[in-house]
Amino acid sequence: MKVQGFVQEVLEEEVVELLGRQRHQRRKMVDGKAGYRNGYGKVRNLSLKTGTIAVRRPRVRNLEGHFESRILPLFCRRSREMGELLPELYLHGLAKGDFELALRGLLGDGAPLSASSIQRLKAKWENEYEAWRNQDLHQEEIVYLWADGLYVKAGIGRDKAALLVVVGARTDGTKKVLAVESGYRESRRSWATLLRSLKKRGLGPPRLTIADGHLGIWNALNEVYPASEEQRCWNHKILNVLDQLPRRVQPQAREILCKMPYAETQKACERLKAQFTNVFGAAYPKAVETLERDWDRMITFYRFPKEHWVHLRTTNVVESPFAAVRLRTDAAKRYRNTTNATVLIWRLLMVAENRFRRLKGHHLLRDVYMGARYANGIRIPDEREQKERIAA
Repeated sequence: MKVQGFVQEVLEEEVVELLGRQRHQRRKMVDGKAGYRNGYGKVRNLSLKTGTIAVRRPRVRNLEGHFESRILPLFCRRSREMGELLPELYLHGLAKGDFELALRGLLGDGAPLSASSIQRLKAKWENEYEAWRNQDLHQEEIVYLWADGLYVKAGIGRDKAALLVVVGARTDGTKKVLAVESGYRESRRSWATLLRSLKKRGLGPPRLTIADGHLGIWNALNEVYPASEEQRCWNHKILNVLDQLPRRVQPQAREILCKMPYAETQKACERLKAQFTNVFGAAYPKAVETLERDWDRMITFYRFPKEHWVHLRTTNVVESPFAAVRLRTDAAKRYRNTTNATVLIWRLLMVAENRFRRLKGHHLLRDVYMGARYANGIRIPDEREQKERIAA
């Protein structure tokens, strides 16, 4: 959801509170309140850190006095803080009381919004989430998928709840959040349920899926989308290898490890792996074993356009919008309800989606989607193209 939509919803709720009835209820005295809606006033522009938004000021007539929104001036005065405070609001709104507290922290104690208004906003978001997670995906031409899990303290017990998130890259280079679902510890069953849901909604097999080293996602992919190629995240792999080494040798090891995903060719990458083995294999065999484990999934990106490698080596596409979420959820109290956590973090990701950058080399995505093959980032001519070259 755009920030603009959120601000507009709050303004609409202010009028609901004033008149004591919803937009489509018949005009009559309700709890002694008169007045009726009268369209909208001038568009107001609010400057946020992420850009400028335009909101419409609701108008009300037939009141004893002149209606002037008390919320819009508050938003105007504090618009510079909105870019940071709205995500905070979403995250702290995982329980009704937290939501109200955060909203009043944003607008002030005098904000004219009741508990029923807060509840209506929450219910609206829940309905929007349900509609979103059932959207038809037959028209989506998804080339790449990034999958990752975010853990939050939610529900009963001490365990953290896993929120499974999938982001896809379309053939035009834009990125779309495709799934935000609660799961159990990123298990195979949880990932398989999510992927089967995407498939049922019409999502075809992506050419490549990028994820961390958790076995659940790979087993699920093999079950639901066996034709999709698989790439493990290099950031996770490097951290896993370093965990097997003492601190005094980690700087030297990190230097070699970080060169691997940036090698120009697959053979050059494998030479660096051999170098790492020669240096650390005798003293730290577990580190070498960790590096070599699942190696085929580490070098898949070489079979895709070089222009796309920056996006394919890691799960940063998902990790980046998670960063702000983690900063707050790690320090937050336990949230009452996993479902509420899912809805509110989905809302935050919808805000982040509006700022997703287009993939580099987006003009090549259509070819990849249609099955073009690459070696070391360079396209391999198909049979027709080879014949045309020979004929020329």
